[in-house]
Amino acid sequence: MLNNKYSSSLLEKAVTEINRLPGIGSKTALRLALHLLRQEPERVESLAESLVAMRRGVRYCQVCHNICDDERCEICSNPTRDTHLVCVVENVQDVMAIENTMQYRGLYHVLGGVISPMDGIGPSDLQIESLVERVRQGGVDEVILALSPTMEGDTTNFFIYRKLEGTDVKVTVIARGIAQNDELQYTDEVTLGRALAGRIPFGR
Repeated sequence: MLNNKYSSSLLEKAVTEINRLPGIGSKTALRLALHLLRQEPERVESLAESLVAMRRGVRYCQVCHNICDDERCEICSNPTRDTHLVCVVENVQDVMAIENTMQYRGLYHVLGGVISPMDGIGPSDLQIESLVERVRQGGVDEVILALSPTMEGDTTNFFIYRKLEGTDVKVTVIARGIAQNDELQYTDEVTLGRALAGRIPFGR
């Protein structure tokens, strides 16, 4: 049944779908839908096609689990990167944030989240075992734990540290230049760069 505040069921469906996006309320969804309605059909079709192509074509790197278009991401495939250094992050946005500092030349490992029992997320839901396997295969000298300084981030750091005990890898954590409970992806480049440069052995 058509909602009384909409004069078109097609508009209502578009607003409903846009409203499903994170951070988009019903008023913003309506404004965006009306904006698209005012655009040339070609522009709207281009947007729709790019979204479908992204969803169908984007893959996850077989090595670090970053998003990419091929089996390996551009960072893992770059011969100039330091393969002995692996920076562990929560998500893809954190990779982008660290890359923006232009101060890190190693590789990454994207966990896909942090351990959070309250949200039903355990170690098996994350890419922790694949990190351990990377280390066991050799070639990694240092693992940098660059998770957000939250309770969940600290819990995940400790779990990874314990999983890597017994290996020869050096485990460090980024310096606490980042405020407690701040998310890494929202930290400015200067602060994040200094936190990486000032990393310390885990547990100190």
